[in-house]
Amino acid sequence: MHHTIFDTPIINTLLRALSVAFLKLTGWKIDGSLPADGNKSVLIAAPHTSNWDLPYTLMVAFALRLHIYWMGKEQLFKPPFRGLMRWLGGIPVNRESSNNLVAASVAAIKAASGPLQLIVPPEGTRSNTRYWKTGFYHIALGAQVPIVLAYMDYKRKISGLGPVFQPTGNIDLDMMAIKAFYAPFKGKNADQFHAG
Repeated sequence: MHHTIFDTPIINTLLRALSVAFLKLTGWKIDGSLPADGNKSVLIAAPHTSNWDLPYTLMVAFALRLHIYWMGKEQLFKPPFRGLMRWLGGIPVNRESSNNLVAASVAAIKAASGPLQLIVPPEGTRSNTRYWKTGFYHIALGAQVPIVLAYMDYKRKISGLGPVFQPTGNIDLDMMAIKAFYAPFKGKNADQFHAG
C-alpha cells in the first residue's frame, strides 16, 4: 500500500495531539481500542451520511493510533487534490467500472508487511440508501481478517471501535447481526441512515 500521513512520524504525532484536543474541546468521546488481532482488519464506517465523516474519521484514527486506508469515490481524487487524498489514506473507487476491488483489497491486505486497517463504508454513498454493499464482508473473508465495527454517533458525540466480528460465511445472518449493532447510531444526517 502507498505511504500515508499515518506512517509519517513527526506529522503523525503532531496531528494526533491536535485531533485529541479538538475532539475533547468539541465534546466528542472516543471509545474502544484496536484489538490485539486487529493489526490487519476491515473497519466498517457507519453511519456515513455527510462530508464531515472523513475529517472526523481521520481525527478518531489519529486518537486511536490506527493506520487506516479508506475508500472514496474517484471524484475526490481529481487534481490538484489526488496526492493529498492518497496521503490521507485514500483509495479511489470508480463506482461505474467493474474492476475487482474486492480481490485487489484482499491481495493488498495479505501483502502488507505492517498494520493496515481498511475502512469501508457499507452504504457506499452519503445519500439515503436502504441497502448495504457487502464488499467489506467479502474483503474480510478473503483476507481472513476480522471485521471491526467502527462507528460515529453524532447525536451522542461518541465515536470509536466496537466489537470484533468474525465472518462465518453465512452472509445473510452475519449482515443481520452487524446491522443490529449499528441500529442505535445516528449519522450527521440521521434520516439518511438505515441499518434495518
